[in-house]
Amino acid sequence: MPSIRIALAVGALAVVALGACASQANPPQMSRPLPPEELTCNADAAKAAALGKTASADVVERARTDAGARNARVLKPGQMVTMEYQEGRLNIDVDENNVITHLRCG
Repeated sequence: MPSIRIALAVGALAVVALGACASQANPPQMSRPLPPEELTCNADAAKAAALGKTASADVVERARTDAGARNARVLKPGQMVTMEYQEGRLNIDVDENNVITHLRCG
């Protein structure tokens, strides 16, 4: 008989221990996520002031602000680049002489 009582006691302790691991019935309230900030990039708005110019820091910054982009990157011929699309980024393609040949968003 003592072995049955021990087995029942161990079983009861196991149930209590597993009950302590159960998730809460009502998870805590999370604050609502902030809406994504509006990212707009209009490469056409920057083309008039940038195409054909040397991609100096000033020209790149002006193209970025004219396009309304959050950031800009200058892409040289043959340069390896990441392919992720970023809506608020201005891509500035240049030739071998660092002259801007194309502007696009992404």
